[in-house]
Amino acid sequence: MVQSIDRAMHIVQLLLSGNTRSGWAISDISERVGLPLSTTHRLISSMMEHGLVTQIPDTKRYKTGSRWMEVGLQQLEESDMRLAARPIMEQLADEAKETVFLSMPYGLYSMGVDKVESQTKLRVVENLGERIAMHIGAPNKAMLASMDPREAEAILIRLIDDTNKRNELLQTLPSIKQAGYCVSYAELTEGTVAISSPIMGFGRKVEGAIGIGVVSYQLTDERVAFLGKLVTHAALEISNRIGG
Repeated sequence: MVQSIDRAMHIVQLLLSGNTRSGWAISDISERVGLPLSTTHRLISSMMEHGLVTQIPDTKRYKTGSRWMEVGLQQLEESDMRLAARPIMEQLADEAKETVFLSMPYGLYSMGVDKVESQTKLRVVENLGERIAMHIGAPNKAMLASMDPREAEAILIRLIDDTNKRNELLQTLPSIKQAGYCVSYAELTEGTVAISSPIMGFGRKVEGAIGIGVVSYQLTDERVAFLGKLVTHAALEISNRIGG
């Protein structure tokens, strides 16, 4: 049973990793996960019965099923932090006149779990549910900076092979923590700036980050500092609400 679950999850992880592909051929899945074709077919057939995997009729390729979306939405609805953060995010979006987003850490990655869109015509678009490696972007660096330094280093060791680049990032974390927020320029999307502050839970555990996405056109240092103060205050409010 345990072996079957492990094998099934390897298949699911492969399907999730190929979000830019139009599904996977079963022969490719079999080869990538190192299982016989018959075993791969049996596992996929079982997962299809439960809505975990679906087949594209035209190409006969496979992709993740709708059941994962249902599970994810249920988890989001049950998230105390998301519920606590929503009204503060709405207030921040109104004050900043920019898009506000909420991120949560999941091991080596983070994921955007909620957002409030800016009402302006020119705004940053954030994709919910996208996994982002923890060494990329303002929200992730803000979270790393507030973690136990040993935990942050352990994460970066697994993500960054280059020792010099890893140490360079590690050296920036104390200053980010002292500032209370992190600013990143065009790390995910060209022409954008992200300004983010960590959300702390019980026992000073990092639970997430709230951020503001800004179009970099005509963005001044004064504007960045102003948004940094707003996002830091919002993160503190959310932290207080969840017991941080």
